[in-house]
Amino acid sequence: MKNIKVAMVSLGCAKNRVDAEMMLYKIKDAGFTLEEDPAKADVVIVNTCGFIESAKQESIEEILELGKLKEEGTIKHIVVTGCLAERYKEQIAKELPEADAVIGLGANGDIVETIKAVLEGSHTESFPDKTLMPLSDKRIQSTPRHYAYLRVADGCDNRCTYCAIPLIRGNFRSRKMEDIIEEAKYLAEGGVKELCVIAQDTTRYGEDIYGKLMLPELLTELSKIEELRWIRVLYCYPDRITDELIDTIAREDKIVKYIDLPLQHCNGRVLSKMNRRGNRESLTALINKIRERIPSVVLRTTLIAGFPTETEEEFDEVAEFAKEIGFERLGCFAYSKEEYTPAAEMEQVEEEERRYRANAIMEQQQYIMESFNQSRLGTTIEVLVEGFDRYAECYFGRSAADAPEVDPNVFFTAERKVMAGEFVKVKITDILDCDLIGDMVE
Repeated sequence: MKNIKVAMVSLGCAKNRVDAEMMLYKIKDAGFTLEEDPAKADVVIVNTCGFIESAKQESIEEILELGKLKEEGTIKHIVVTGCLAERYKEQIAKELPEADAVIGLGANGDIVETIKAVLEGSHTESFPDKTLMPLSDKRIQSTPRHYAYLRVADGCDNRCTYCAIPLIRGNFRSRKMEDIIEEAKYLAEGGVKELCVIAQDTTRYGEDIYGKLMLPELLTELSKIEELRWIRVLYCYPDRITDELIDTIAREDKIVKYIDLPLQHCNGRVLSKMNRRGNRESLTALINKIRERIPSVVLRTTLIAGFPTETEEEFDEVAEFAKEIGFERLGCFAYSKEEYTPAAEMEQVEEEERRYRANAIMEQQQYIMESFNQSRLGTTIEVLVEGFDRYAECYFGRSAADAPEVDPNVFFTAERKVMAGEFVKVKITDILDCDLIGDMVE
């Protein structure tokens, strides 16, 4: 098996990445050779995303491209797993004959057996109960050494009417706190400086197994790990942003003052149609409270434009809300009609109008981000070094205001060599699009 090369193409969210990392460990532990370049592998695993239409298309296109390599004889076998495989099961196997195996999330733990089966010439389809998918296991870190994602739960109980995640991932399941702490310590001892805490709804952590919201307590315990420098909390639903959580983020120095708050909308009627609570007044009050108690906080949100039945007036309201709040980080997506979700049966806004509305929000956001960047000119900020950009001939990294893979970078010059994973001070001197430019200061 040492001569058999296996590559992984993992698409979609950070939670999917964690699944991929656990499968990679099992594959290497079984004696296979891991190959970074899929074109040089014998077996390629596609860990698909099936969240929205664009993600589904990306997954399908990846499988088709690998199918061409298989037809040419460059690679021998293709294994498809992940959310798209779980969601569409037999359809994938039937409509994408390029795949030698299609397995659901519950079969992730059997990835080695699946690889062995396809090598022996078997065509495998396996869709056990999705709750058999391990929430934690040994991993091969696929992110740079200095940051990692820490998944504290999987699945979702929120049942937003536009979202297929509960259909794909099942009900919300938290991990035991002691297991999470043990994994966090292992990652920190391996060189991780920044830990990104994730789940579909991170703020719900612990409710199912402890009977109460336990994220504040978990963050407090994580903050005691000496080797960690930054702890970043992603995907905090507004319904469960408690005073205790706000106070914990404000109090603990290692928790970066950055909250990912996926609001989706602000109009009460639209939120009700989404099976979400709140309205413009209540959300504004929550944000004002957060900013009052964490003065330097950076807020990220996501919005959906063109949700079924959304009127022009309701879209105008969410655009005004986004402008009034001035989110430092924001992404707006055109509503994606997902099969078997309640929203798919509602009166739809025309697709072209959805895209127009999403683009309008993002154009507005450009000015807001520019204003935020202008406020940072002349300041000196702490930056986590990511590497050296040989085209720009300078180093780059991220500030506490920037989550990995989604937010802008800080590009800077330095009088000495700096290493990825190092924390440095950078004086901001210029702006390039959404990125910051500066010089390292000792």
